[in-house]
Amino acid sequence: MGQEDMMSTAEDVADQFLRVTKQYLPHLARLCLISTFLEDGIRMWFQWNEQRDYIEATWGCGYFLATCFVLINLVGQLGGCVLILSRNFVQYACFGLFGIIALQTVAYSILWDLKFLMRNLALGGGLLLLLAESRSEGKSMFAGVPSMGESSPKQYMQLGGRVLLVLMFMTLLHFDSSFFSILQNMVGTALIILVAIGFKTKLAALTLVVWLLAINVYFNAFWAVPAYKPMHDFLKYDFFQTTSVIGGLLLVVALGPGGVSMDEKKKEW
Repeated sequence: MGQEDMMSTAEDVADQFLRVTKQYLPHLARLCLISTFLEDGIRMWFQWNEQRDYIEATWGCGYFLATCFVLINLVGQLGGCVLILSRNFVQYACFGLFGIIALQTVAYSILWDLKFLMRNLALGGGLLLLLAESRSEGKSMFAGVPSMGESSPKQYMQLGGRVLLVLMFMTLLHFDSSFFSILQNMVGTALIILVAIGFKTKLAALTLVVWLLAINVYFNAFWAVPAYKPMHDFLKYDFFQTTSVIGGLLLVVALGPGGVSMDEKKKEW
C-alpha cells in the first residue's frame, strides 16, 4: 500500500468516526474544554483558606484583597462553566474565563515559567475556538456589521485558536537522543504543523487527541498518588489542563479549521 493510499484510508476512518460521533462531539469537546476551570473552581472552594493565605503571603495584599481573588476565581470559573455547558451567554463566559487565565498568570507568576505560560496560552486557544463556535450558533457579537466572508473575525479566531493549541505540544517535546523520543518529536512536530497551517486538519487533530489522551493518562495519573502528597495536586492540575486542550482539539475535529487554512484554500484550486 502506497503512502497516498494509507493517507486516504486514514482519512476515511476519520470521516467515519466523525459521522458516527457528529451529534455528540461538540458536547464532549465543551465538557473537556471547561474541565480545568471546573476542577480549579471546586478546588478554590475546598482550599479556600490555603489559596487566600498563599496570595496574601506572596503579594502582601492583605486579607480582603486575597479573599476577593479567591472569590473571583471560584465564581468566575464555576459560573463560566455553567454558562458554557448550558449554551447561555457563551461569549461572555469565554471572555470571563480569558480574564481568569490572565489573572492567574500574574498572581501565580506563571508569566516567568515558559512551560506553564505556553500551556495557559494553549488553554486560551481552546477558548478562542469555543468563541468561534458560539459565533456560528448565535448572533454575531458585531451585530449590524456585514459579513466579510473568509476575512471575518470568526475565521481568524479559528486560526489563532489552532496556533495557540499547538503550544501545548511544544511542552511535550523531549530533547534527548533515545530513538523513541526522536520518533515522538518528529511525528508530533509534523502533526502540530499540519494543525497550525490547517492541512489535513481533522485527521491531524484527531491523531493528536489520541496521542495526548494516552500521554495524559500515563504521565498524569494523579489517582495513583495519595491525596496528601504535593505531587497529587500537581498531577491533577496537569491532567485537567491537558484534558482542556484535548477539548480544544475536539472542537477543531468537529468544526474544521475554518476559512484561513490550506484545507479551505484547496477547495478553490
